[in-house]
Amino acid sequence: MAAPDASLVEIDGPWTHRSVSAGGTRFHVAEAGEGPLVLLLHGFPEFWWTWHNQLVSLPAAGFRAAAVDLRGYGASDKPPRGYDLVTLAADAAGLVRALGEANAIVVGHDWGGLLAWTMAAYHPKVVQRLVTVGAPHPLRLRQSLRGNPSRQLWATRHTLGFQVPVWPERRLVQNDAALVGRLLHDWSGPGWPDERTERLVRDAIRIPGVAHCALEYHRWLVRSQPRPDGIRYARRMRAPIQVPTLQLHGALDRCTLPASAQGSGRYVTAPYRWKLIDGAGHFPHEERPRAFDAELIGWLNDPEPER
Repeated sequence: MAAPDASLVEIDGPWTHRSVSAGGTRFHVAEAGEGPLVLLLHGFPEFWWTWHNQLVSLPAAGFRAAAVDLRGYGASDKPPRGYDLVTLAADAAGLVRALGEANAIVVGHDWGGLLAWTMAAYHPKVVQRLVTVGAPHPLRLRQSLRGNPSRQLWATRHTLGFQVPVWPERRLVQNDAALVGRLLHDWSGPGWPDERTERLVRDAIRIPGVAHCALEYHRWLVRSQPRPDGIRYARRMRAPIQVPTLQLHGALDRCTLPASAQGSGRYVTAPYRWKLIDGAGHFPHEERPRAFDAELIGWLNDPEPER
């Protein structure tokens, strides 16, 4: 079966597609609406399409929504390196400026959520508000992996399996990316993914270079911990988050357990809100978009979000 072309991610809808350069890397962005900028960062194993519901609901609520293909994904560049959270945070901060804004509301899911937490610590002036979805604070994630290995370590065992070279890339794309389809079903609540979403995500991971780049995120997270770069990162992430933060999580999430994400608020000194989305797994913004949008947009419209 021939590998799909990156153009397949330029899906028609009430949004526009364009390329934006930031820090020497070219990113594909799907954009809609006018108003305060909301930068939408996807997770593994998806691409910008994960936010297609919010590319409709956010503009309707008076926001400018920009969903990006992260480095290595979709129609964005796929350089050989730069898959550490510090570089990825610099990518996102550069994107905000390249989109013509000094700062943005940053919304990240899964890996995009870890990236969003990192962005708020490393580039606080660029983050106006922070929303993380299915993503603990990186230090809270470390604690949960070490403190409850029988549960969270088992739930994220795929990350350990991704550490060996070459074979995981092949396994991810073989049999028409069947493993990606299984991960979507395993991590979600009942009734999701729909057939179209599964097909799109399985095709997108088969774009040349994407599988390798996507796995490099996981490899850095594990391999960096004892290295100087990982130690510096952990030290920097101890700095308190000083922007209003909303943390949303699917109550049925079997990839990142809710108990592993709870407690992230200890790293936030600004107003902070934690909310579980009932009936949703790891992808609440896609599984329960109405409930998700009600929480997100209600919080964004609150001028003084409570602690």
